[in-house]
Amino acid sequence: MKKILVTGGAGFIGSHLCIRLLADGHQVTCLDNYFSGRKENILHLLENKNFRIIEHDITSPCCLNQQIDEIYNLACPASPVFYQYDPIKTVKTSVMGAINVLELANKIGAKVLQASTSEVYGDPVIHPQKEDYWGNVNPIGIRSCYDEGKRCAETLFMDYHRERKTRIKIVRIFNTYGPHMLLDDGRVVSNFIVQALQGKNITIYGDGSQTRSFQYIDDLIEGMIRMMETNDDFIGPVNLGNPSEFTIKELAERVLLKINTTSEIVYKPLPMDDPKQRKPDISLAQQYLDWKPKVELDEGVVRVIDYFKEQLYLFA
Repeated sequence: MKKILVTGGAGFIGSHLCIRLLADGHQVTCLDNYFSGRKENILHLLENKNFRIIEHDITSPCCLNQQIDEIYNLACPASPVFYQYDPIKTVKTSVMGAINVLELANKIGAKVLQASTSEVYGDPVIHPQKEDYWGNVNPIGIRSCYDEGKRCAETLFMDYHRERKTRIKIVRIFNTYGPHMLLDDGRVVSNFIVQALQGKNITIYGDGSQTRSFQYIDDLIEGMIRMMETNDDFIGPVNLGNPSEFTIKELAERVLLKINTTSEIVYKPLPMDDPKQRKPDISLAQQYLDWKPKVELDEGVVRVIDYFKEQLYLFA
């Protein structure tokens, strides 16, 4: 049994990670300030004696009175709706949060995994994206609070590893979807499904030809855990994403096929710096983690439709 801290543990990804780690028999501490995370995602876990919650903002140092073996640093809003709401706070969460997590890990000798993002590649000019690609990020754009914050966090992780021998892992997460996403999450899978279930028109920004690679949450969690379990000399970064690539219009059409709705597709201008294509090269994950996604898009979308049907009923 390991003692594990999950920062951002009440969020979409963090809550699924907490559930999986508890199922694997570990003691889990969830740390969250509930900015984009929800207590409802994790309250049922309090029935498990191996789970506890700490309400805390990771931009402030965290002093724990317990031994921790591993830390998963997931604390940061990942949806444009949330990270653009308070961009200064977003940068602080990525940068100061990384420093505080690394200081804690260094002090107690814990191994720490940084949940980075495919956004470090920006609007890529290399396709698909490999880990040795440095990216094409606008440092002064409306998305840069998130993109550059995560890039700086990766820098901090590497410098702590080089200077202080902190045991680190870095994963770069591509578009992920699944239960526990918020109704107003703002990301494309949840947007399309909720709009269709409510009979509203599905909104595509741009002409819909831009591409994304959609990864189901269970596949991501498996990849993160496998990454944490690798030897200390393998630190990444490693892409975790589904290499199956779809246009945004294709996603909208698939959602419409699965929901009995009067919704139609409407088009609006593309936001500034929105990436035109995004697809991971997962060769490293296959080689070092023996990992690749298992859940196909159609199967995952049906699961999320069922989840949002229940959420809309509860909040009706």
